[in-house]
Amino acid sequence: MDTRGYSPRVARRRPHHRPRDRSVECELKFRVDGQRDHARLRSLLRKRGAQLEGKYDEENYRFDGPGKSTRRTTLRLRVLDGGPRGVLTAKGPANFVGGVKVREETEVEVKDAHATLDLLTELGFRVAFTYKKHRAQWTMDGMVSVTLDTLEFGWFVELEGPLEVLPDAARNLGFDPKTALKDSYSVLARKHLQASTKSSRTSARSA
Repeated sequence: MDTRGYSPRVARRRPHHRPRDRSVECELKFRVDGQRDHARLRSLLRKRGAQLEGKYDEENYRFDGPGKSTRRTTLRLRVLDGGPRGVLTAKGPANFVGGVKVREETEVEVKDAHATLDLLTELGFRVAFTYKKHRAQWTMDGMVSVTLDTLEFGWFVELEGPLEVLPDAARNLGFDPKTALKDSYSVLARKHLQASTKSSRTSARSA
C-alpha cells in the first residue's frame, strides 16, 4: 500500500467507540396498595435525605425475536415522555441472592426510539406487547435508586443498587426482602394482558 502523501498521525488514527453501558443489575421490587403507600414512601424518603431525580412517563415495547434470540433475554425499548428519545435494554436471565434479583443488563440510549423500533422490526423482531409506566426516581444514601412506579396493573416500588446494601435499604423503607416480587414488569404486563383478554372473551360469550 502506498502511504505517500498521508500523515503518519492520520494513518495510525483509529475511530473511538464509546463502550456499552453493560453492568450487573441488582434489584428488589415490591407491590404496594396504591397512592397512599406512595405518599408514605415519599415522606419517608424525604426524612432520610433522599433526592428526587425526576418524574417521567414511559411507553415500553417488549419484543419477541427470531429463533432463540429473546428466549432467555428480555429485549425492551422505552420511549420517554412521549418524545423521540428512548433507551434500548437487553437483560439476561435472572438469579436470586437473598431475595435480590441479579442479572446482566446492557442499555443503549437512542435519539430516535421510533426509528429504532422500525430497525428492530426490519431485523425480524416483533412487538409482543406494550405497557405504560409513570415513574418518580429518587436516590437514597447516594447509592440506591428508589423508584415509585404506577402502571395499569398496580403500584410498585423498585430499589436498585449494590447487592450488599439493598436488603438493608429495603428494610429501612419498611419492606422485607423475602417478600420481593420475582417477576419483571414485562412478565407482570404479559400476565395482565392475558387476564384482560380472557375476561373480555368470557364477557363476550356471556353477552
